[in-house]
Amino acid sequence: METIKIALLGFGTVGSGVYEIIRSHQERLRTLLGKNVEIVGVLINDKTKERHIDKDILVTTDIEQIFEIPDVEVVIEAIVGVEPGFTYLSKAIDKGYHIITANKELFAHKGQQLKQKAADRGVRISYEASVAGGIPIIGTLRQLLQVNSVVQIEAILNGTSNFILSEIRGEEISFEHALQSAQQNGFAEADPSNDIDGHDAFYKIVILFELLFGRQPKWELIRRKGIRNIRLNHIRLAESFGFRIKHVASLSYENGSVEINVEPNVVPEDHPLYSVEGVDNAVVLTGDLIGELKLQGPGAGKLPTGSAIIEDLVNIFNAEKQHRLVKDIDLKAGTANEFQTWFVIGNAVDPFDGLTLFENSINDQGKFVTARLIEATEGQVKQLLNKNSDLVIYPFAGKPSQPIKKAFVSA
Repeated sequence: METIKIALLGFGTVGSGVYEIIRSHQERLRTLLGKNVEIVGVLINDKTKERHIDKDILVTTDIEQIFEIPDVEVVIEAIVGVEPGFTYLSKAIDKGYHIITANKELFAHKGQQLKQKAADRGVRISYEASVAGGIPIIGTLRQLLQVNSVVQIEAILNGTSNFILSEIRGEEISFEHALQSAQQNGFAEADPSNDIDGHDAFYKIVILFELLFGRQPKWELIRRKGIRNIRLNHIRLAESFGFRIKHVASLSYENGSVEINVEPNVVPEDHPLYSVEGVDNAVVLTGDLIGELKLQGPGAGKLPTGSAIIEDLVNIFNAEKQHRLVKDIDLKAGTANEFQTWFVIGNAVDPFDGLTLFENSINDQGKFVTARLIEATEGQVKQLLNKNSDLVIYPFAGKPSQPIKKAFVSA
């Protein structure tokens, strides 16, 4: 029986997961592909680290030794950062290898170049694991795009941030203690800035935009905020209305314009992201024909992410469908003159006459803290912040339902 030979770049959490799945699922892979699947080379960074890899597999820190292995068909890249991954994959494409990557930062920066290079060389490139771990969002979008136009995406794309917000709310602890819990459980790195400052989710929504519209957005027009400044009393105030704070990556397409935001949102109980807890990711898609579709599952971890990579391996030997390039599209930086709903925390000097929908207060360590749900334009919100710099304002996802739950709480 013929053998598909694979070179694996990186042997961290994702790379080791891919290795384990290929070893344990040989019979299933033979059934699906009609061939054996064999990892013949592994690129590592640190020779001194102990790894459990079969002795007949080349393990090396030298990429050129990987490229010298005969008859390799696929390179799976599972390392971190734009470089050296981009250089390695560019060389691999030049050698005629098919490419699978889980590197969201690399693909957000260089995905278009790699896809064009792969098309020029007649090889395939797949990247399902780069966006939402085990959730098959790339494949789902490709399927939808055959008939539907996707008009909106609302998603929780970073499991670390979602875990931290769930911990703050569930355990009633500070952001700092929730972050420590995430690190102790292996969900957050020693330097967690990529997750908690919103970069990880930002890269992922950029990848989805490019899949939908065939081009890169203007990064400077995307509003990005992380969760670093969220406090327990923000979450308790939201709960007093029946809401939760979630870190949401959103993309909405209307009348030839797209708006993208990556930031904390206040979501009501009937919103599909309200119940997404812990390290789960979730993506809510709205198509013009299918309506709303929700996908939820583990967004990280060696086996969920490894599973997405193996699905790419199975699919990569089928012709990759080409998707539309939308030429007449603009990326807009917010909707300054359109009314929308906002969740405002703090005691403003000036009244919110004509803006306030609902108001509530909680006792936070002897001080009453007020929150309001207001209907205002982005311009009005900026004016409020200019006059009252102590206010904290979150966008509201969806429309508030009637009546708003008011479960008054006290510390």
